[in-house]
Amino acid sequence: MVYTLEEVAKMLRVSIPTVRRLIEDGELKAFKVRGQWRIRQEDYEAYVQQSEQR
Repeated sequence: MVYTLEEVAKMLRVSIPTVRRLIEDGELKAFKVRGQWRIRQEDYEAYVQQSEQR
């Protein structure tokens, strides 16, 4: 499954610019499709697990 920025923002309960910042900082893996960011489910889950360990 692949998520959009909007979906990830809702799941993390943060703003879309915050998700963009996580991607730019390399904390959340993502890729672009026709200029729009997409996040794989496994990358989202890895980010959540990593965040819980902090």
